[in-house]
Amino acid sequence: MNKTAIALALSAFAATPALAASFVNGGFEDGTFNGWTEGSGYRASENNAALQASQFLPGGSLNQPGLTHSAIVGAGIAPNTDGNLQQVYSGSYSARAEDTIYGGYASAITQTVANYTDPSIFFAWAAVLQGAHGPSDAATFKLTLTDDTPGNSFTPIVREYNAASGGSGVDARFTLSSNGFYYTAWQVEQLDVSAFQGDTFTLSLLAADCQPTGHAGYVYLDGFGAVNPPSGQVPEPASLALLGLGLAGLAAMRRRKNA
Repeated sequence: MNKTAIALALSAFAATPALAASFVNGGFEDGTFNGWTEGSGYRASENNAALQASQFLPGGSLNQPGLTHSAIVGAGIAPNTDGNLQQVYSGSYSARAEDTIYGGYASAITQTVANYTDPSIFFAWAAVLQGAHGPSDAATFKLTLTDDTPGNSFTPIVREYNAASGGSGVDARFTLSSNGFYYTAWQVEQLDVSAFQGDTFTLSLLAADCQPTGHAGYVYLDGFGAVNPPSGQVPEPASLALLGLGLAGLAAMRRRKNA
């Protein structure tokens, strides 16, 4: 192959969308938020039910330009988990939404992937929420995966918890630490999207301190991609079955609509 042909081949390769190969990790392994949008702000008087990731992203009503409370973190133990939670699920880095200090703030990170061509989506999360207050104003987080394709919008994954006193806002995924924080092990999410290949998906995470400002909430996110990163953890079979049934129904509805 001559030099001109090689140059043209390299140019074509560079111009190929990232999704020509399997989508891997959402960018954290380079130690940055590349590919993601992030934002932070003071949650003010917003109750948990009203909090949305979009409020804290650039242009949102509660976003404070220049304020950055989220971070890319490396290997180590997550604070306030009695030494039980590693900050990174797989590889060298993960993302943390919101910082580990209280103050009444909230942070959001999000990424939209257009023309998703892989048959599965994986990601993992782990939450650390300081227990106090009621379900409307305790430290909280909201995580969603949505299909934003026009005419086919739905939200196949929603995870939402708060650290209300007594544990009413959490479930069996959570453990109460010796200093009053509800925390999880890494939770692995898997979604079979083989019936929706070519659609546009958005993963969004919001993490917030309590509204009265005296208690912290932060959440780790890792492994966003088409394969389950090696870590020894696997998705729960029951969750996969439910997701499969739900998506099969949506796929059937789409086929009928197209027909």
